[in-house]
Amino acid sequence: MPPVNGNDKVLKLGIPKGSLQEATFKLFAKAGWKIREHHRNYFPAINDQDISCSLCRAQEMARYVEAGTFDVGLTGRDWIMEYNSDVHVVSDLVYSKASDRPVRWVLAVKGDSPYKRPEDLTGKKIATELVGFTKRYFEEAGIPVEVEFSWGATEAKVVEGLCDAIVEVTETGTTIKAHGLRIIADLMHSNTQIIANKAAWQDPWKRKKIEQIDMLLKGALCAERLVGLKMNVPQDKVEAVMSLLPALNSPTVAHLYKSDWLSVEIVVEEGVVRDLIPQLCEAGAQGIIEYALNKVI
Repeated sequence: MPPVNGNDKVLKLGIPKGSLQEATFKLFAKAGWKIREHHRNYFPAINDQDISCSLCRAQEMARYVEAGTFDVGLTGRDWIMEYNSDVHVVSDLVYSKASDRPVRWVLAVKGDSPYKRPEDLTGKKIATELVGFTKRYFEEAGIPVEVEFSWGATEAKVVEGLCDAIVEVTETGTTIKAHGLRIIADLMHSNTQIIANKAAWQDPWKRKKIEQIDMLLKGALCAERLVGLKMNVPQDKVEAVMSLLPALNSPTVAHLYKSDWLSVEIVVEEGVVRDLIPQLCEAGAQGIIEYALNKVI
């Protein structure tokens, strides 16, 4: 795409297309970048004249970043390792459409099979979408196996006897068990990573822009599990209230104008609020306000 700001200072950003796309758009929105998808093309609009966006399958992102088609992109650690991509990993971003846990690539067999360890699969056939990584894993372990690419429905192939084992991605293992399979080894944990083309990372302007994106995305992720609380506390109750506050940092305290009351403000884990607010009320706090946070840097 041509520069969108009239000069050559444009950062080419790759956005993962598919299951991670919506979650990525929402994360960028919280970080301050509104991305709008144009139907029937792969070039979303973004409210930053210094960035041009392209959609790309996560499986291919690392190759395009390595080649310089994109200066920076988001993809899974698994796909970087699949192609042994020569890119600069800027940072980890643990998020997905469903949870904030890293995913696992596991080695699984039929529940009633005799295989209990990777070594037991010597000479056997393994189906997976992660062919390059799987081949290297078994080669490095000195276990000769046949690895074939799976286009999908990988769990069904081992059940139907089309292969002896699979290497498949999971978060909790529930789907694997639901197909009557048994995990015999964890091969890799993966999460989303920000990756940069090495030449782009050496360019001072591009590096500064990438670091800005990285900082604000991580700030937005941090804010997802936190909320702000603000309350009024009488002077004689402040110590009792303070003893209850699990603040990210020390609470901010200010005197109210012409009053012996104090204004107290804190940032806390969202999960503790339902128990904390009743305790604060009992300790003497009043006018408690809970508010969402966009970013915590």
